[in-house]
Amino acid sequence: MKSNLLNLLFIGFLFISCNGQTTAKYESIAAVNFSAKIKSIPQPTIIDVRSPEEYAGQHIENAVNIDWNGTTFESNITKYDKSKPIFVYCMSGGRSKKAAERLAELGFNKIFELQGGIMKWNAAGLSVPNDKIVGMCSQEYNDLLKTDKIVLIDFYAEWCAPCKKMSPFLIKMQKEMADTVTIVRLNADENKTLIAQLKIDELPTLFIYKNNQIVWKHNGFISEEDLTKQLQ
Repeated sequence: MKSNLLNLLFIGFLFISCNGQTTAKYESIAAVNFSAKIKSIPQPTIIDVRSPEEYAGQHIENAVNIDWNGTTFESNITKYDKSKPIFVYCMSGGRSKKAAERLAELGFNKIFELQGGIMKWNAAGLSVPNDKIVGMCSQEYNDLLKTDKIVLIDFYAEWCAPCKKMSPFLIKMQKEMADTVTIVRLNADENKTLIAQLKIDELPTLFIYKNNQIVWKHNGFISEEDLTKQLQ
């Protein structure tokens, strides 16, 4: 009888888990809600899990930098009170999700992860206004479009996995299609002004221009075959 009861309890646990009704390890929330949560908590703990170089370039106000890919992440993060809410973010969400999962394993009770990272934060207009031009300016960008050829602009980053996967065939296409298509690859980390002006919130982001007008836009990975079709 006792054995049957234990079996029923175990099956019930599996049913609840498979139906997603258990308490989530952490909350992944949109930028506007992330900002509102931060403002609702006195002296919130905000952790930027990017590299020190990325953090120096831009970070959310009052955020502390603890590099997820560094060697001291765990020893530094465990100094914080596990009973209090903690906010984590990275550039686009990959590293912060891993960090949030680890925080849950370490016993932190309330974890908020910025969905889509600081790119979504900036696109939502939550960053501090900055008149300093970082990278290419809008005039230089517009000059790239003054051609009779089709123009493909690829915004990428070195840390972006889909970007790395696409890089070899984009470089190959630059050479093979040079007579009819101008392919320009722009590093998002080095061209933050354009990223903000074009409201790019995901990488890679690709634009195709014809006669100086956008005719196609794509976010995320795309195969060489499908991209070639768009350029015909």
